[in-house]
Amino acid sequence: MNERKLTGAEIIWECVVKEQVDVVFGYPGGAILPAYDALEKYRDKIHHVLVRHEQGATHMADGFARASGKVGVAMATSGPGATNMITGLATAMMDSVPIVCITGQVPSSVIGSDAFQEIDITGSTIPVTKHNYLVMDIHELADTIKEAFHVARSGRPGPVLVDIPKDIQNQSIDFQYPENEIDMPGVVNPPGATDEQINTLIHMIEAAERPFILAGHGIIMSEATGQVIQLSEQANIPIGTTLLGIGGVPASHPLVFGMMGMHGETWVNQAIQEADLLIACGMRFDDRVTGKLENYSPNSKKIHIEIDPAEINKNIHVELPIHGDLQTVLSQVNPLMKKQDNRSWLRRIDSWRKESKGKDIIHQDTEMLMGAHVIRKIWEGTKGDALIITDVGQHQMLEAQYYEHEDPRTLLTSGGLGTMGFSLPAGIGASFYEKDREIWIIVGDGSFQMTMTELGTAVQENRNINIAIINNGYLGMVRQWQEMFYEARYSETPILSPDYVKLAGAYGLEAFRVEELGDVIPTMRKAQKQSGPSLIEFVVEKHDMVYPMVPTGADLHEMIERPVKPSNGKLPSEKKESVL
Repeated sequence: MNERKLTGAEIIWECVVKEQVDVVFGYPGGAILPAYDALEKYRDKIHHVLVRHEQGATHMADGFARASGKVGVAMATSGPGATNMITGLATAMMDSVPIVCITGQVPSSVIGSDAFQEIDITGSTIPVTKHNYLVMDIHELADTIKEAFHVARSGRPGPVLVDIPKDIQNQSIDFQYPENEIDMPGVVNPPGATDEQINTLIHMIEAAERPFILAGHGIIMSEATGQVIQLSEQANIPIGTTLLGIGGVPASHPLVFGMMGMHGETWVNQAIQEADLLIACGMRFDDRVTGKLENYSPNSKKIHIEIDPAEINKNIHVELPIHGDLQTVLSQVNPLMKKQDNRSWLRRIDSWRKESKGKDIIHQDTEMLMGAHVIRKIWEGTKGDALIITDVGQHQMLEAQYYEHEDPRTLLTSGGLGTMGFSLPAGIGASFYEKDREIWIIVGDGSFQMTMTELGTAVQENRNINIAIINNGYLGMVRQWQEMFYEARYSETPILSPDYVKLAGAYGLEAFRVEELGDVIPTMRKAQKQSGPSLIEFVVEKHDMVYPMVPTGADLHEMIERPVKPSNGKLPSEKKESVL
């Protein structure tokens, strides 16, 4: 039987090891202390990363999961330790990232009495988890943890929380790991497409004159890159990506035209609006993609292949809904797909692209260092082969536009929730999987100040990461909206920064400051030579804007494009101001 007497705390680690987890991100406290004490027996199997804030633990687990495709694990104590995880859980929930958070709870005998550091964390996290558990019987502990990992990684992935009272951790039982398969009533793997659906899909593609593929995050999670490219090549269908779909198809492929949506490429949005067929692959038609719903791609028929049935017909009505795993469905379709001729449609989109390229900031002379310049130079300096983790704001959209990703899981970013402070901890987490890849964390000055305490974690763990702070002295994206829609009333968006070079030095990091375009690559080379973490502050133009932009509530084709530089040689926003 191989039974042995273990405490609940030891059972936690036994289960984590059985799930082939070798790194856990967390912060100890009273209610989870038995588990941390038991950790000493598992040091040869589990590397624990001491974070500086429990939100950082969840983002690190998230970054690890996004980079690896595996389940990330975070741990915290009860009360504020657990509630500090909620933002990270919500971030993972919105972007379908598999993480398991294990929290300590006050002893079961005092639950409901407002005991010290008690909070109903399962009740608090119902809206932001795929599922959660409160374990009140030690005999159910192992089965619950095993089920939590299954739920996190199965179907449409997501975060799961397991709350374990302190007395359950201290109790002992004769233990044998449950080897039985998980069988959850009502949970079944989605089927492939039916013969009727396959025939209908092929007929719709053959009948279309202006088809377009919408490539979403599901391509990466389903590992369906090859199948999507095969469909695109066989039927000569152009592809546009969502923000989280970037890297799901290679940017250099001639049929891949770039990102769609609010800050997507003008020619991609125009193509969507004029298409007569949309093939949505693992995406959810969120508002940043569609613009005004009533006028979204008004003349197209729509096919939606999606693993989560709740997303089908939720925002956009589709003529052909297919509930299934994307790789499975396209593997059924592709062998039956005949070659199509859409050359005139492709030429038309390409003409729109050529027309818009002249308005690109990197093709215009300017005296100032722009955020777009920095991103493009990072792309050049890494030869497009780095793992990039961005935060949220102008720099995030510039990265999506100017860093060309060839491979899945090379751009990690908070899409659905838009969580400022995500990038530094997520990058640290990702580095525990991508141990040999060059890693760049691209973050704004506002976002960085939200979780910069995790610099301590990066130094303590000697993570080989490069941090690029795009410092424009503002909460840049909010300031952009104020300039465009609030008559340039910059209410509470100018933000003071510390001296980031000195701050990094206090933590023991190598750090540099760049203010001129010609210094970007040489300074990158200095950072790339460091064996541990390094930081570069890029002081950029304060009043630059991210173009194009679809205003909230506007139709997708109603894009505001960057003004072309006037004859006086300066952009309207160009001002020689220091952010220091």
